[in-house]
Amino acid sequence: MTVRNVVSWTAIINGYLNFGLDDEALGLFSDAINDGVQPNGNMFVCAFNLCSKRVDYELGRQVHGGVLKGGWSNLIVDSAVVKLYAQCGELSSAFRAFDQMPKWDVVCWTTIITACSQQGHGQEAFSLFSQMLSEGFSPNEFTVCGVLKACGEEKELRFGRQLHGALVKKIYKNDVFIDTSLVDMYAKCGEMIDSRTVFDGMKNRNTVTWTSIIAGYARKGFSEEAICLFQVMKRRNIFVNNLTIVSILRACGLMRDSLMGREVHAQIVKNSTETNLHLGSTLVWFYCRCGEYSNATKVLQQMPLRDVVSWTAIISGCAHLGFESEALEFLNEMMEDGVEPNAFTYSSALKACAQLETVLHGKLIHSSANKSPAMSNVFVGSALISMYAKCGYVTEAFQVFDSMPERNLVSWKAMIVGYAKNGLCQEAMKLMYRMRTEGFEVDDYILATVLTACGELGWEMDPSFECSLQSS
Repeated sequence: MTVRNVVSWTAIINGYLNFGLDDEALGLFSDAINDGVQPNGNMFVCAFNLCSKRVDYELGRQVHGGVLKGGWSNLIVDSAVVKLYAQCGELSSAFRAFDQMPKWDVVCWTTIITACSQQGHGQEAFSLFSQMLSEGFSPNEFTVCGVLKACGEEKELRFGRQLHGALVKKIYKNDVFIDTSLVDMYAKCGEMIDSRTVFDGMKNRNTVTWTSIIAGYARKGFSEEAICLFQVMKRRNIFVNNLTIVSILRACGLMRDSLMGREVHAQIVKNSTETNLHLGSTLVWFYCRCGEYSNATKVLQQMPLRDVVSWTAIISGCAHLGFESEALEFLNEMMEDGVEPNAFTYSSALKACAQLETVLHGKLIHSSANKSPAMSNVFVGSALISMYAKCGYVTEAFQVFDSMPERNLVSWKAMIVGYAKNGLCQEAMKLMYRMRTEGFEVDDYILATVLTACGELGWEMDPSFECSLQSS
């Protein structure tokens, strides 16, 4: 073309964008600006959509500045601004843009509700949805999907059921996206019968539908049902995504079904997705769960990148399988790689130290945990108590116990059992009494352990104490 105007530039940029050629679209947008083209509302919307796809917050902010400077704000452009900030995870900026709009339509309401739902602000999504309805707007299918997602994440089963009865059954019958959202919502709320009822009643299903119900079964521990549905998927040649694979590996691990898990692993290799971080971490967990330490380490070594999840999977797996020394070696490798352990990593490594009765390693881990947020975690504190007590360092164990911001049954049990097994029967008895006065039940395991370790000596402190505890 000898003459290009804003319309032709917008058309070509939009065309590239629709075909997924984002980099080329960005190059064309830059060329248009360099050629002195003055963008209009349509080009700005196109630019915002491009920035949303690329999650390019900085460029989007600059384009937004151009909109404000040129006075191009209107309902469609402003909705695209809200979507951009939402896609970039800048929820406060999205709300600011939304609140500044002179009027709203169902698209911008849906955008902000979905953003809240996707970013873990479910209660805010419910509030906005109620406000939207009170202002007379009717939700579309995308609004309903966004709210149902929030119901699943927040475990708001009652609201989800109301939405199902009030809107879905009456207005949006046989919509594959809404029905899939219902399957997922019920599954995340643990209502697998309702989830399966919706699933079985669907005329059409997609990969996300199948994955939602398989993941739900796997989360609830119904591994056989998950594996059965996965096999149906394979027979029907339905595309399997990474989340499907992660869910089925979880189901195989819970059942210790090594054969099926290996088949899934072979499929991962065939599809060249073995470099995926999430899949690799789940494979490490699966092989550890099945007791196949060598395969777990092989998968870990082949991963091009390893994060805290993959390292923790192998460390906890080693500790569970009796490879305590290897668990501590992996912890050293992890920290040398610059990956910061989380609470579960520390707990697993401390369990290994307790089994090896190596207080030196335990103290080093304690020192490291002290410098991280994990130290306030009740399970890390409980693991430290167990480690110190198992190594005979009861004073240190009680110091950890006494400084814990919160305690659960595990931490009380660890300290009392630690006292008893180190022959400090009166201390164990006093702590049992304190445990009961603080509202925790002294269970049979604690009673049996103290009785076994201390015999009749423990009850000499207060003859009525045994009866008092047993009656509780």
